[in-house]
Amino acid sequence: MSKITTEDVYKSLEQVMDPEIPVLNVVELGMITSVSMTDNGAEVHMIPTFAACPAVTYIQKNIREKLEADLHISVTVIVDKHIAWESNRISPEAKEKLSAFGIAPPRKVVNGVSEELFVAVPCPHCGSTDTYLRAPFGSTLCRAIHFCKSCGQIFEHFKPLD
Repeated sequence: MSKITTEDVYKSLEQVMDPEIPVLNVVELGMITSVSMTDNGAEVHMIPTFAACPAVTYIQKNIREKLEADLHISVTVIVDKHIAWESNRISPEAKEKLSAFGIAPPRKVVNGVSEELFVAVPCPHCGSTDTYLRAPFGSTLCRAIHFCKSCGQIFEHFKPLD
C-alpha cells in the first residue's frame, strides 16, 4: 500500500459537501485550515462559516467518515475556534456554483463589511442589480434574503463576512 499524502486527504475532502449548500464542498468553501499526516493517520483542522453554525458536528462526522472510508486511516477533525472564517475564503469556482444554485455569492470584502456589500446584489436568476435587501437573515445564519425588481424573484445572498 502506498503512503497516504495530504493531497490524498484534500482529494477526499473535496467529496464532503456542505449540508446546507449541497453543491459546495468544505475545501472550496475555505473551511479547511490545515491537513497534516500523523503516525496514526490524519489531522484535519476546520472552521465553520459561522461561529454558531448548527452543522459543525455533522460536518466533522462527515469528514471523519469520508476519510476513514476512502483512505482507511484514523482521522481527527479539530474545529479551530481561534480562527474566524471569512467569505473571501470561498473559491471563485464555488462562487460560480453558488450563483448557478440560485444563491448570490458574497462580494469580496476589502475594508471590512459595509452596507454597500448588501446593496444592488446581482440576482442569480437574471443578473440584474436592481435588487434590494428584504431580510437580513435567510434560511441559515450565513444568508440574507433579497428581491429582484427586474425578474420578480426572491433570492438568498451568501453574506459577506470578515
